[in-house]
Amino acid sequence: MNRNELSQTFSNIFQTDQNPRFFFAPGRINLIGEHTDYNGGHVFPAAISFGTYAVARQRPDQKLRFYSMNFPEKGVIECDLADLSFNLDHDWANFPKGMIHHFIKNGFSVSHGMDILFYGNIPNGAGLSSSASIEMATGVVLEGLFNLEIDRLRMIQLGQNVENQYIGVNSGIMDQFAIGKGKKDSAILLDCQTLEYSYAPVELNDHEIVIINSNKQRTLAGSKYNERRAQCERALSDLRSELDVSSLGELTGEQFEQHKHLIQDDTNRKRAKHAIYENERTLLALKELQQGNIETFGELMNQSHVSLRDDYEVTGDELDAIAETAWNHPGVIGARMTGAGFGGCAIAIVHQAQIQGFKENLTTSYTERFGFSPSFYEAKISDGAKELVEEF
Repeated sequence: MNRNELSQTFSNIFQTDQNPRFFFAPGRINLIGEHTDYNGGHVFPAAISFGTYAVARQRPDQKLRFYSMNFPEKGVIECDLADLSFNLDHDWANFPKGMIHHFIKNGFSVSHGMDILFYGNIPNGAGLSSSASIEMATGVVLEGLFNLEIDRLRMIQLGQNVENQYIGVNSGIMDQFAIGKGKKDSAILLDCQTLEYSYAPVELNDHEIVIINSNKQRTLAGSKYNERRAQCERALSDLRSELDVSSLGELTGEQFEQHKHLIQDDTNRKRAKHAIYENERTLLALKELQQGNIETFGELMNQSHVSLRDDYEVTGDELDAIAETAWNHPGVIGARMTGAGFGGCAIAIVHQAQIQGFKENLTTSYTERFGFSPSFYEAKISDGAKELVEEF
């Protein structure tokens, strides 16, 4: 989708010849460090070249009009700046509405209404964080159209507030952080407790990141996500009977082995084991990438998937089949599920010469087993949310 197509659609939908402005917020993948964010550990996400375009202009009145090219059947969704309350009938538009609500609630001046057209090329329900992408796209729209001076971390935190308080999803800060702070050809090591972060170059040489969408809808993700959080909290509570820690992310694998007997429930013990060892893998992954050791990095990705499968139990047959096929394919140095799990996507680092064969092999075996085929996306690691001033 280029600027002219978006501009023409904007003009047609909103019946205006006024030139709009163009903004973009990427989606994200998490290279390693899954289900560690709410356990006080580290994550290692990167912004990707797929994301959400927002085409916007100020209006002279107080009316807000939203339109998504991804949900044309919903039509133009309208509300007023005076009433930004959550409305089930407004469907996807609650994400930008929530962002505007939280900007105003936190003292930022949004003096006029807007027309905003959204177009996303992130596959819906794939677990690449389309909702956070819409939130951050709305954030940079507000920043640009109203000349707001807002620290990027503040914008990221407002995006998380939208998820937690407005939408009602008890998610961590990783998605908005990766999308807001993304940097081309770099991943972000983020400490989810302190929000300290550093960039690490992702130099894959002759390899590419291939995103594989299982095309299994993530139906269980919400309820199981909350269940896993509760299990980790119970494990932490047991450990605190003898240890002075505020999160699982503060513990090393060695400390866990010494004190795991304190965790009363076997399942809770497995959940804590994943959170603690995954955090260690993530810190090690940073060092390996900094030294250019992408093969070792790939092995850590594989270990991450095994732990998510066996100890955290969030993968499912489809994601396991993708990972296992990838591990056995020439030219693949690492593969794992990414995101919350229970469907959604996996990622693989594949040698460029093997990508086509990998896709064909996986499509054949996967379709034979499940009766539907996966989808593939070759992603570049990109910059974070911003206004688009050049042609695209």
